[in-house]
Formats: sequence, C-alpha cells, structure tokens
Amino acid sequence: MKNIDMVVEGDILTIRVDLSKRFGKSSSGKSIIIASTEGNQSIPSNDDIKIGLNVYTK
Repeated sequence: MKNIDMVVEGDILTIRVDLSKRFGKSSSGKSIIIASTEGNQSIPSNDDIKIGLNVYTK
C-alpha cells in the first residue's frame, strides 16, 4: 500500500491519507497518484473484509 494508514477500533475502520504526497503518474498517465491500496487488501484484524482504494488528482 502507498500512503494509506488503516486502524480498526471496535466496528469502525479509520483510513488516513497524507494528501500532500505524490507518487507520480498512474499507469494510464491521466492522473497523479496520492494513495493506493494497489488492489484489494484485507483490513487489519479481519481477513474476511477487503478494501480497494485509490486517491488521485488530475
């Protein structure tokens, strides 16, 4: 994962992303990546629940 911090407290998933970071252009070249799970990932402490997240700018 790039620039994503996940914490589970009880039944609440909190996701933190530093919006000041940049990781270059996407594979299509149409956007600039800020954060990505780079595909579907299990959330902390629960392998049955998955998340897929992309944060980007143009």
